[in-house]
Amino acid sequence: METKSGFAAIIGRPNVGKSTLMNHLIGQKIAITSKKPQTTRTRIQTVYTDDTGQIVFLDTPGIHKAKNKLGEYMVAVAERALKEVDVILWLVEPTTFVGAGERHIAEELAGIGVPLILIINKIDTVSREDVAKAIDTYKGLCPFDEIIPCSALRAQNTEDIIPCIFKYLPYGPMFYDPDTITDQPQRQIAAEIIREKALHALDEEVPHGIAVAIDQMKERRGQDVCDIDATIICEKDSHKGIIIGKGGAMLKKIGTNARFELEKMLEMKVNLKLWVKVKKDWRDSDFLIKNFGYDKKEI
Repeated sequence: METKSGFAAIIGRPNVGKSTLMNHLIGQKIAITSKKPQTTRTRIQTVYTDDTGQIVFLDTPGIHKAKNKLGEYMVAVAERALKEVDVILWLVEPTTFVGAGERHIAEELAGIGVPLILIINKIDTVSREDVAKAIDTYKGLCPFDEIIPCSALRAQNTEDIIPCIFKYLPYGPMFYDPDTITDQPQRQIAAEIIREKALHALDEEVPHGIAVAIDQMKERRGQDVCDIDATIICEKDSHKGIIIGKGGAMLKKIGTNARFELEKMLEMKVNLKLWVKVKKDWRDSDFLIKNFGYDKKEI
């Protein structure tokens, strides 16, 4: 039987639920999620396969006005994805207020020549009337091939999304083995899990300025144990104190939460050791952002 296969980019402003939707569609957590904006920093590729064919999802960083070199990298990653895919899913919130961020995305999409599906997410937070008004508002902003209101978090009305994407994909061979879920290396996923737990535990100001570097990740020979040494990088000495916490309590909390999820992912015991280092203004250093896995050459 002939199968369909292709690439689908998930785009939108920061914090509209892109990673939550992708994790839900894949049926497995790959991208980290947080209520804080700019959680996703790189382009994360995940793979959905069924009898119809294969969809390679690109979960992109939120498109926003960059304030530093890391921000510029994130926006470049998101905008590059638009030019490489067969279908674009644009996630928005159910509101009639269209801000500068959405208008910028609409301009980017004008005349792009790729099937465009509008996903109005978070419908569980408003009334049906508000959803209908949001649909009317966005219809006037951009020509869409499909509009699907849903709640990724509550799995409401998400069952139509996969068939809708397949509708616009070309026939052709699969890009990945049917068992593949992601092309992300385990070390990168491990670093992102630790960063997610830090995002959840820390206050507003600190998370934007942290990165996680995996110094060592090694399975013990003949044992179901993986030793992971990781460093949380922050921008200020005051942030280092917050991340460590009184008597090391905050760092211990981050480590405990990360270890639980790492053990689920690796299906073995994890011995996790965390350190904290200060690298002042690392988000504006080409060398450091590349060192922490955000390489412009890979965009």
